[in-house]
Amino acid sequence: MSLSPEVLSTLAAAIKRWGRELGFAEVRIADIDLAAAEPGLQAWLDAGMHGEMDYMAAHGMKRARPAELVPGTVRVITARMDYLPPSQDADWRARERARLDDPQAAVISVYARGRDYHKVLRARLQQLADRVRNEIGEFGYRVFTDSAPVMELPLAEKSGLGWRGKHTLLLNRDAGSMFFMGEILVDLPLPVDAPADAHCGQCSACITACPTNAILGPGRLDARRCISYLTIELKGSIPEEMRPLLGNRVYGCDDCQTACPWNKFAQRATLPDFDERHGLGSASMVALFGWTEEEFNRNMEGSPIRRIGHERWLRNLAVGLGNAATLGARGDAAIVAALRSRLDHPSDLVREHVGWALAQHG
Repeated sequence: MSLSPEVLSTLAAAIKRWGRELGFAEVRIADIDLAAAEPGLQAWLDAGMHGEMDYMAAHGMKRARPAELVPGTVRVITARMDYLPPSQDADWRARERARLDDPQAAVISVYARGRDYHKVLRARLQQLADRVRNEIGEFGYRVFTDSAPVMELPLAEKSGLGWRGKHTLLLNRDAGSMFFMGEILVDLPLPVDAPADAHCGQCSACITACPTNAILGPGRLDARRCISYLTIELKGSIPEEMRPLLGNRVYGCDDCQTACPWNKFAQRATLPDFDERHGLGSASMVALFGWTEEEFNRNMEGSPIRRIGHERWLRNLAVGLGNAATLGARGDAAIVAALRSRLDHPSDLVREHVGWALAQHG
């Protein structure tokens, strides 16, 4: 397909408008040259900082070469969607930090309290692609939402959606970092947008805030130490030396984001999909630890949390309940009773972490 520069420019403007109509906060366009990102990716993989995330290494440098992943690709449409629940007011960061000191509280990353973003963004991006097809006819494209070997962050940075913060997450001057991202790889030579300037300056709040020192320096993250990795990606036993550092964070970690000054500008979600479900922003660890596998699967239907499964859910909560001892609830009767109720769990993984947790209360 050959379209004139004028038609492509008009189409690019329409794509951005349609994106906003579909609930995206911003849509931009990048070229596919990620050569500058390849050395950093290779060094990170060579250092083993991806841990058990074998999928990060499985495709080699194809991750940095979109045209090898989807032949014919010449541009990437990038999009972001705000996810902070409307129920969160201006003091949400202080309230989130305060829950970290509550020995009863189950701290779950904000992004995971609503519907699985993969499904939401994929459906909306597909609708955006459909609108393009309706406008110009058939064209080559593929939709991605954190679901394929694509270097999402460098592409978003190239397109101007934001800049990479020192914690490696994308930051936007108008929205902080509380948003999801997705992409459409296309064979249309659309006009590209300019990248954004970085605005972290001398701030290192995210590095200081990391409870496990996973951020080794600006832009250098050792995933093996990151609580999000330990509670979500790691399939086996959480290293014993890391367990006390998790505190009551039982699924993911937002510490680097709540510490970031730019998140005072975080925008509320416009879609109901990201509304909090099952009181996950205020739930207690004891209550969640009591869920049977059937209850877990039912309650987490459509949630990103469901993918870790009930066994790892109990593993994470056991660690949190054990750490409640150092948060001021040592020997708490309800916590000890909850842990003892799982001493005979059929999973070795669960029993190991429950045993460790009970020892903290001894």
